[in-house]
Amino acid sequence: MSDVQTRFGVFLAPFHALNENPTLMFERDLELIMLLDRLGYEEAWIGEHHSGGFETIAAPEVFIAAAARETRHIRLGTGVRSLPYTHPFMLADSMVQLDHMTRGRAMFGVGPGALPSDAAQMGIDARQSRRMMEEAIDVIIPLLEGKRVSAETDWFTLNDAKLQHASFTRPRMEMAVTSVRSPAGALLAGRYGLGLLSLGGQSDEALAAYAKNWALYEETAAANGQIADRGKFRIAAQMHISDTREQALKDIKFGVEEWGRYARDVLPLGPVPKDVENVADFIVESRRAIVGTPDDAIREIELMQEGSGGFGVVMFMCHDWADWEATRRSYELFARHVIPHFQGQFEGRRESYTAAAARQPEFRSAAADGVANATEKYESGKS
Repeated sequence: MSDVQTRFGVFLAPFHALNENPTLMFERDLELIMLLDRLGYEEAWIGEHHSGGFETIAAPEVFIAAAARETRHIRLGTGVRSLPYTHPFMLADSMVQLDHMTRGRAMFGVGPGALPSDAAQMGIDARQSRRMMEEAIDVIIPLLEGKRVSAETDWFTLNDAKLQHASFTRPRMEMAVTSVRSPAGALLAGRYGLGLLSLGGQSDEALAAYAKNWALYEETAAANGQIADRGKFRIAAQMHISDTREQALKDIKFGVEEWGRYARDVLPLGPVPKDVENVADFIVESRRAIVGTPDDAIREIELMQEGSGGFGVVMFMCHDWADWEATRRSYELFARHVIPHFQGQFEGRRESYTAAAARQPEFRSAAADGVANATEKYESGKS
């Protein structure tokens, strides 16, 4: 297993129920990013979707620009921009601008587009989306690196194109490609040495697929002169944390069934089968989610590390399974008790405590002697 220090962030698709005020949803999503920044989460990936009603952010770079003004440390990535939907020159140009406006905190996640209902509205054949994604990546990377590019495809043309701004981050901003179960994302990411955003869940089957895809990534990276860095390997996980397992299960009754209906009815490869009647029981029993205490989260993440071979980042999948207060509490508990465990932040204090406790009799005796000596000196000075 990898010895890369695990980092933590979120993947904000987002998922919001159909009866929520859209204006307030955007505000609450922004408030969440501000909270995560204060709690020490290291990154947030913001989705792009245009249909289905639940995943409500259409322009992740607009959201990122707003969030960057309200935060100090957290890195902010497009999670992801669907490359077939936009001319690659326009997208590269806007991402370089975002790179400057965030002073290098922006990251560029890309994919073929998750929802066929998005592609259909734009007249795009979803069966061609992966091919289109690869064609876009082939020109976006040299554009971000300040090179001139000419290209001709059946959906875009570039004539001696060059961005007028150099990237703020050199040679270019960090990039990552989505991967679910198929090898397509791993092959493309490995060819260019990009990060991998694995969104297929945390079941044993998913972890086995991640391990297989990472091996393919390493092989492809080596063949193309790239370095396979597990620190850029990100895995999304469904979680809700509370003080007790019973409370966590009670919390998610607020919204998990609505999320489950969306997963069944709209998502093309959703995590909830059609015949599931109780979504909460299903996701817990099938290990598709961590619903429990901080200790449960630690145990499950360690199993994820073992099953996948190791990764750099765990991303909370943001959802409204619980109400806002319980959701805030979940992120706070995770930041207080789980993140420090994986980042070695407890060891020094525990060692110091143990060392001090072991010598307490010696220190107590010395302290008592010091008090006695000071008292004796004071008394002798009075006489």
